[in-house]
Amino acid sequence: MRTGVIAKKVGMTRLFHEDGRHVPVTVLALEDCQVVSHRTADTDGYFAVQLGAGEAKQKNVAKPQREHFGKAGVGIKRRVAEFRVENEEGLPPVGALISADHFVAGQKVDITGHTQGKGFAGAMKRWGFGGLRATHGVSISHRSHGSTGNRQDPGRVFKGKKMAGHMGDRQRTQQNLEVVRTDADRGLLFIKGSVPGSKNGWLLVRDAVKLAAADDLPFPAAIVEAAAPQTEEAPAEAPVEETAVEETAVEAAAETPAAEAPASETPAPEAEAPAADAPESEEKKED
Repeated sequence: MRTGVIAKKVGMTRLFHEDGRHVPVTVLALEDCQVVSHRTADTDGYFAVQLGAGEAKQKNVAKPQREHFGKAGVGIKRRVAEFRVENEEGLPPVGALISADHFVAGQKVDITGHTQGKGFAGAMKRWGFGGLRATHGVSISHRSHGSTGNRQDPGRVFKGKKMAGHMGDRQRTQQNLEVVRTDADRGLLFIKGSVPGSKNGWLLVRDAVKLAAADDLPFPAAIVEAAAPQTEEAPAEAPVEETAVEETAVEAAAETPAAEAPASETPAPEAEAPAADAPESEEKKED
């Protein structure tokens, strides 16, 4: 059992296959989906991964949550969710950034979200009632739901009666949806068909529970490693600059001895010359 991801619904479009066929897809975006903390059997009684996604303003997050994110070394997240895993091996490291390659093209997933809210709706729209007669004698209550109670016994309306009320905005899970394509560079998932929720709504994407998972799925998760090369390249630039400085220093050092060499060698012969000439002059005087 692997962890899922938190994604945002961008909208719908279509993708074309090589043979010209097109498939309608829903585009989901992974916005900085990071591991915030772990739930272990020793401390919590179960194994789970807590993920955070999106970016929230500091003024909109309580202090305990800000400290929780700060302890994990991640930014302030807009949405937080937990995903159960079987054991400790399925726990990605805290602070890891989940990539879109966590899912594979052709894989089946279950997506959970809140359906679109329709506001207050009547019985005909909400439950599909046929309404009353559209002729005379019904007055202006053609779309009403009719009577709701029974007799003096029970003398009340049973709970759960299909009546007018708030429609939509319910948590729903759509199962066995196919992943058509993934884009790790932009953090996008292309899911075949429709998914619950409206645009810019948050969704939970998991591996399908009713179907066997493929063997080539990344475990415990596909982690973005874009930050690692940057830290490795930074030290690589320093030696280049150091070598340039060293080469400049070597060139300067090479030029300096060349200029000083004649000055140091010239006095030596001059000092030796008078010493050699002096005995000759004395010998001439003696002669």
